[in-house]
Amino acid sequence: MNEATHPASTDIDRSHYPHRSGWIEVICGPMFSGKTEELIRRLRRAQIAKQEVAIFKPQIDDRFSADHLVSHSDSSLPSTSVRSAREIMEKLGNATVLGIDEAQFFGNELVEICRKLAAQGCRVIVAGLDQDYRCDPFEPVPQLLAEAEYITKTLAICVKCGAPGSRTQRLSTESERVIVGAQDRYEARCRYCHEILADDQS
Repeated sequence: MNEATHPASTDIDRSHYPHRSGWIEVICGPMFSGKTEELIRRLRRAQIAKQEVAIFKPQIDDRFSADHLVSHSDSSLPSTSVRSAREIMEKLGNATVLGIDEAQFFGNELVEICRKLAAQGCRVIVAGLDQDYRCDPFEPVPQLLAEAEYITKTLAICVKCGAPGSRTQRLSTESERVIVGAQDRYEARCRYCHEILADDQS
């Protein structure tokens, strides 16, 4: 297919970009499966290699810190909170390695931002939930999975039976899709033990 008509390339002018291609890495899975921990590990390795690293998280996620990525095991790295995916482009600076956490709290424009950054030669590492509490695909992570060169699926441990925990169990009956919380609101469950407690199960 001619690049000029490729849907993923129509608004990307590669004449301004270096010849080296970037790429997208996606770390996805349920809550408590080590996504942020793995993101921090990869970013630290890039920093040790003296690469320019920029780290972003959505402003809505202030559970542990407003200016740090913090995993459930208390690993942390300084980060920048942004209101939207578009703001990432404004605050990127000279970074060639980008870490983006909690991708599910950004809109679908995050997909286009990641695509452009990879086309510019950046290594883009994104972590987020691939399913919501109902086990429905949690945008924009499924779309990012289709774009990514490297995909890591993390699993937790089901708190009920000890099987691989691939689902995020909401412990309340609230039906809103996005409710920020940690162990006070959620836990990891396997496919068999997961249930929907929301009042509205339509």
